[in-house]
Amino acid sequence: MKRNQSSLTAEGIAFARVMESRKPEGERVCYDPYARQFVNPAIYALMRLFWGYARRRSPGVSDFLAARTRHLDECLRARLDDGIAQLVILGAGFDSRAYRFPQLKGRVKVFEVDHPATQAVKRARLKKIFGAIPDHVDFVPIDFERETLDKLFAHGYDKRLKTLFIWEGVVMYLDPSSVDATLAWVAQNSGAASSIVFDYMYAEALSGTLKRSEVASMRRSQRFTGEGLVFGIPKGTIAEFLTQRGFYRVDNADADWLRRAYFTGVNQHRPIAPAYAIVQATIRG
Repeated sequence: MKRNQSSLTAEGIAFARVMESRKPEGERVCYDPYARQFVNPAIYALMRLFWGYARRRSPGVSDFLAARTRHLDECLRARLDDGIAQLVILGAGFDSRAYRFPQLKGRVKVFEVDHPATQAVKRARLKKIFGAIPDHVDFVPIDFERETLDKLFAHGYDKRLKTLFIWEGVVMYLDPSSVDATLAWVAQNSGAASSIVFDYMYAEALSGTLKRSEVASMRRSQRFTGEGLVFGIPKGTIAEFLTQRGFYRVDNADADWLRRAYFTGVNQHRPIAPAYAIVQATIRG
């Protein structure tokens, strides 16, 4: 992303949650009551105008985003039941989990890690929503061109505690060395039974072997957003990829898995883009 610009991609992801949340309770795959208030009104109006076209041009992408939100929500619920003490949201953007999950308050310390420009916008919008920044959330502004996740320690992060790391909608925009550096930091600085969950793109979609129109569209818009698609993992290799980097109990949710889990009944005919998956893994302690 551009150095002094809040993430436009984060606005777009929040907008996708708005559109899914507007559906009837028995039809929507995920629900975020705060998403609308995170989206700039001008951007909201523009995206509403092109929403139908975008869905036709890139079938299954918005459905994957809805399933991703739902799946990561369920991963968080499961880890709360397991007794995590810390939640670190990497590249938090306009993620609202810290505010949608009341069981976090008083039990779990939440760290939202993101670029300072995006965090400044988010903090202003949170104040409009709640009147003040909820005190169980600690914002950790990091410019990854000059800083590392070590900055978490200055904000009270405790490497001895069981922690969940959520890394949503970020990995595909990073270079391989940045992905490896983040995974290495998590593996080396987490308590026993800590875990990470993140979504990723197949390398075949970036190379063109698996043709997806949204990949070309995102590449064309890079000069406006400052966020380009860079990284992918070959399909079928995620377990080996993470095992080599210090993780185990690798659970992968691909498009077929997400369809079976979340797209039944009235939603059974909704497409899911086949170029993406979501993985959860435990850190070796």
